[in-house]
Amino acid sequence: SCRWGSRMEVVLLHGLLLLLPLAALLLYRYNATFHYFCKVAFFNCWIVAVSTLLSPFAALWGRSVENMKLLRAAIRPLKYFYGIKIQVWGSEHLNIKGPYVIVCNHQASLDLIGIVEIIPDHCVPIVKKELMYMGTVGWACWLSGMIFIDRHKREDAINVISQTARTMQREKLRVLIFPEGTRNQDKSMLPFKRGAFHLAVQAQVPIFPIVISPYREFFSSKDKKFTSGTCTIRILPKVETQGLSPKDVPELTETVRQTMADALAEMSTNHGGDRGAEQPPVPRC
Repeated sequence: SCRWGSRMEVVLLHGLLLLLPLAALLLYRYNATFHYFCKVAFFNCWIVAVSTLLSPFAALWGRSVENMKLLRAAIRPLKYFYGIKIQVWGSEHLNIKGPYVIVCNHQASLDLIGIVEIIPDHCVPIVKKELMYMGTVGWACWLSGMIFIDRHKREDAINVISQTARTMQREKLRVLIFPEGTRNQDKSMLPFKRGAFHLAVQAQVPIFPIVISPYREFFSSKDKKFTSGTCTIRILPKVETQGLSPKDVPELTETVRQTMADALAEMSTNHGGDRGAEQPPVPRC
């Protein structure tokens, strides 16, 4: 009887193990919250895996902005897994030589999928310093030449901005910054931090505002929703900073923010599209 009882326990255990994948599949199919967390987990695992696999190859070249090409190529396939179509408006604006600053609204980690579609060569983001300590992800970011800034230490942040301005002129570097300073899924934009605009003025380089359409139709961390959909990215005409000084930064910041806020409002009204544009978007499907 003991053997019979042990066999029954083993059979039941095996049965439960077989049912777990089926239960997970059913939850993924019919439970929106479980579906959301599975997709978010896959996104994070993909980033960690890509960073771990590519870092040794990137290390062969040492710390270089050219390693950004490896990260961009490795992140691009994610849009196919998630069924996200990317439409880009105004990509011709970035077809200029020389350094410049890109400012973009920041909604979620999902921004990476859109950013890798439009970020030009020889361009790196300025990211929070905490990212440097996230294992292989931080190592991959460092090897790719990303610029780390301590948002809690004003003097250190100012020094990073000054050093970056000199590097931009010397190495013809392009820099991407999220001026809201944190993720924001609201319908309006948060007040902008002035670091990106101080950088552009110090380096005397143009600013390119970029607006990513709201994700709310297919993604919401608040509502735990993550389906497929279309993301529109609008690249606005450049804003010149030649001849501007630090005293012009507050007005410059507000002018760019208002331009981006107006574009975001228009894109929200058109459900991520841009019906008033003269030329059709460039699909990145």
